[in-house]
Amino acid sequence: MYHTVKDFLDDWSYERQATLKVFRNLTDASLEQRVTPRGRSLGRLAWHIVGTLNEMLGHAGLNVAGPAEDAPAPTRASDLVRAYESGSQAVHDQVAGSWRDADLLLEIPMYGETWKKRDVLISLVRHQAHHRAQMTVLMRQAGLAVPGIYGPAREEWAAMGMEPQQ
Repeated sequence: MYHTVKDFLDDWSYERQATLKVFRNLTDASLEQRVTPRGRSLGRLAWHIVGTLNEMLGHAGLNVAGPAEDAPAPTRASDLVRAYESGSQAVHDQVAGSWRDADLLLEIPMYGETWKKRDVLISLVRHQAHHRAQMTVLMRQAGLAVPGIYGPAREEWAAMGMEPQQ
């Protein structure tokens, strides 16, 4: 739970970098990787993360420039990286410049419910982590290296001279 804007900004800094590590390991060819024919592709999941930045925070009254969530997903991984870099920096800048600690307890309408502003920020981070985890499964299926986020990934165990855990 965020008690101060700084709490969120510190957490967002880490989560933003973690998501960029995942995005930067994507390749153009990997963007079409799917678990099932009707499931979201790896590229669509990444684009959903990007689109949610302005969608969710827009509902909370912040102006985070970015693509509409239903905009066509880019076909180049580098375009996804750039869009996320820009949008995630805008999240930082908008929260830092617009909200004060006391604002985090203010209630606002969100998706037919009433949320505290701090809960919007928590949901944004959790939503991103959820879809980032889905992306890592698709990355493995596509033969890509998966970066460690909250601990070492298989490839990183080997780089540390250790056997990967099973």
